Amino acid sequence: MFQRILLICVLLTLAACSNSDEPFKKWEHATDGALASAISQDGSLALVSSSFNELILWDLKTNAQKYRWKQGSENLVLFTAISPNNKYALSADKDSFVVWEIETGKSLTYTKVRESTIRDITIADNGNLLIGKVNGVVVHVNIFTGRRIEFLGHNEKINSVAMSPNGRYALTGSSDYTALFWDTKTAQVIHRFIHPTRVTKVALDKSGKYAFSAGSQRQSSIWDIKTGKEVSRLQYPSRSRIFSAVTFSNDSSQLYTGSPGRLLNRWSTQTGKKLEQWSVTPRKDSRPVSSVIFAISETTSGKLVTESSSGYAEFWELGSGH
Repeated sequence: MFQRILLICVLLTLAACSNSDEPFKKWEHATDGALASAISQDGSLALVSSSFNELILWDLKTNAQKYRWKQGSENLVLFTAISPNNKYALSADKDSFVVWEIETGKSLTYTKVRESTIRDITIADNGNLLIGKVNGVVVHVNIFTGRRIEFLGHNEKINSVAMSPNGRYALTGSSDYTALFWDTKTAQVIHRFIHPTRVTKVALDKSGKYAFSAGSQRQSSIWDIKTGKEVSRLQYPSRSRIFSAVTFSNDSSQLYTGSPGRLLNRWSTQTGKKLEQWSVTPRKDSRPVSSVIFAISETTSGKLVTESSSGYAEFWELGSGH
């Protein structure tokens, strides 16, 4: 009888271990917490902005610092991005941005924005930038040719921007209740995704199949880019769910989301059902206990890596969440 009870206890312990809410690896990248973070598409690099007005590019394979940069202004860096091909890193405060060449560590441009302040920013493989601004204007610019297009399809502030790896297509989300998928060469709208509330987060998958847009309340949808039709809607019980980070899996069959409330989730692209959930490390001395997830990526080996306001890079095994 005792052996049977002991066996049951061991099995329960193993089951608990296999369904762990804890990362299998964790590295501290900002001792006083991070203000913004980006992770490369292949999960090999992270760009972290700290409250010390410092930018550090980390090698996520070795946890080594590749570069330590300064934006060159007194404003804190609140936005970061890395091009899908790992060629460029991008940092921005509310008034200016810097493009960094990852191979050499040199800055390629330092540019002030005009008329309004930055709300979100991203960079493509060819150096094309997409800048969403508070005044509702989205600017698409190539830092090498100087070619610049102002997209005026929105009439409220921009909250989130995304771009295809080649820089040809953009997805922008606004407080005007719409996410617009448009051509950056012509500034023509291809699809208009309507929400009942302001759109707070958008994302594109790297294969060009899907778009994601999330409203501030209830509706968070995955769309077919070719047809413009809704593929699925994320299924969660709460009336509202804010996402601070979103990315598709390497094969586009799943979606990963991070929230300002520490939650890291895995969803089915086709059904919108929640498959797994984890909680990232809270920020030190935060009351209530919290941490904003800034970036998520699936590594080439099929692991998840996150960067959050707690200042930690955390690595997660798929299949280990609740």
